[in-house]
Amino acid sequence: MKFIDKIKKNKLLYFLGVLIVGIFIVLIVRFTYAYLALNVNEARGDVTLNSDETDKLDFAVGDPLSIDATPTTLPENGENLVDTTTATATLLANSTNTTAEYPYWVYFTISNNTFVYSDGSTPEIILTVTDPEGNPVTNIDGLTYGTFNGVAGFDVTTQNGTFTVANGYTITSSSSTDATEQTWNFTLTYLNQSYDQSANYGNSMTTEVSMSKEEKIPTLADVCTSGDNLASCIAEFNTLVGDGADSIYYHDSDLANGAGDNSYRFSGANPNNYVCFGATGADCQNEDNQYRIIGVFNDQVKLIKLTSYGDYAWEQDWDTQGNTWDATTKPDIYTTLNDTYYNTLGSEWQNLIAESTWQVGGMAQGYENTAKQYYDVEVGTGQSGYEETMKIGLMYVSDYGYGAVPSKWTTSLGSSGYETGNWLYLGSDESILWPSEWFISRDSNFIGFAFRMDSFVYTDDVMNTIAVRPTFYLESSVVLTGGTGTASDPYRIS
Repeated sequence: MKFIDKIKKNKLLYFLGVLIVGIFIVLIVRFTYAYLALNVNEARGDVTLNSDETDKLDFAVGDPLSIDATPTTLPENGENLVDTTTATATLLANSTNTTAEYPYWVYFTISNNTFVYSDGSTPEIILTVTDPEGNPVTNIDGLTYGTFNGVAGFDVTTQNGTFTVANGYTITSSSSTDATEQTWNFTLTYLNQSYDQSANYGNSMTTEVSMSKEEKIPTLADVCTSGDNLASCIAEFNTLVGDGADSIYYHDSDLANGAGDNSYRFSGANPNNYVCFGATGADCQNEDNQYRIIGVFNDQVKLIKLTSYGDYAWEQDWDTQGNTWDATTKPDIYTTLNDTYYNTLGSEWQNLIAESTWQVGGMAQGYENTAKQYYDVEVGTGQSGYEETMKIGLMYVSDYGYGAVPSKWTTSLGSSGYETGNWLYLGSDESILWPSEWFISRDSNFIGFAFRMDSFVYTDDVMNTIAVRPTFYLESSVVLTGGTGTASDPYRIS
């Protein structure tokens, strides 16, 4: 008590004592609240939602269909070779509402198909599909329906890819105990024709039926399979699914703000357009052996190296070239690309690269130019006329412009931020601190300057050493041999 009386008589000690007690009470309250809140929250975490409020939609698919033609399975004057499977959707409504309705999608995928038309044109393998009502499906985009040697269905003899059998087909249920079932029937028939079909002995076809609660947007890898011509497949894919699918756009006269040159170009942040070049097998995982598809131009695929080949000057000493460019001017960058870099490739890869005409006359700097404006004066009707025939070049400014999402095609390439969402931006590799690279186009107003890209496009002294990424066109005969176009599984070509 004496101790407490002393505190009361000493105003400073009394004030500090009250303050300490107050803080202690606050801490106790907060600790207690935190402890209680923690326990309440943990208790809530143990609460489960009433499962009676959930509908149940399930899919079941039978064994994949397959056809293997041999003298035994397809004997002369014998029966047709037939394989069947089913796909079933089952819907059970929740017990609260006892009604449910959902759309779903059904797909048929053909992969690794090595069959041919034995006589050159007559259908031999027919796909027949019936819907849950027992009606024949007669319309599947990309396939031809008819009656072939007495069998009605779709000719899939030489087909590859994924085909939509049902697009948003509706299933309903009015019971929580008696499920609604919808079954699709699939039949593959290899017609035993009267002519010699031995050309297909040893060939095979692998298929898959799939069902989905959401629409599956086809990718280029779904359509392009081993043995396909790469350029043709990209064009056919775009025709099948339209602009924007897998980030591919067809630049015809109808595409707003496009190049208008009937090219197919990849645009956006990170399309699946990776290609292994200069290596095989596990070496394809090495970024140094990866390239990306800029697009298809006049039936030729145009590739650009994923990473920089190194830092080089566009021209070592432009003062020796005189005051104007002319047709005989050969800047050092041409030698760097067509000798130094080209000779690092093996002959089998060199032979896949086409000798091409590059528009190298240059153009005036236009800080406000859009992708289309650059295209017109760089390689379009407004270009200067200077050309160079060589195998290896660099990308055009307009290539970079059209690598961005379409919403940016009306934006100046000289504006900061154009690199955002543009897969061709070298700085997409976050390991590069100050990404800079040369374009092939020179500044027509001043011999000592050429176009370059940082986060925006401008011209700079050609003697500066910055990144170069070899760019080239493949021979039109190049075909796919594998891969899905991702960074982890790039396309393989030959």
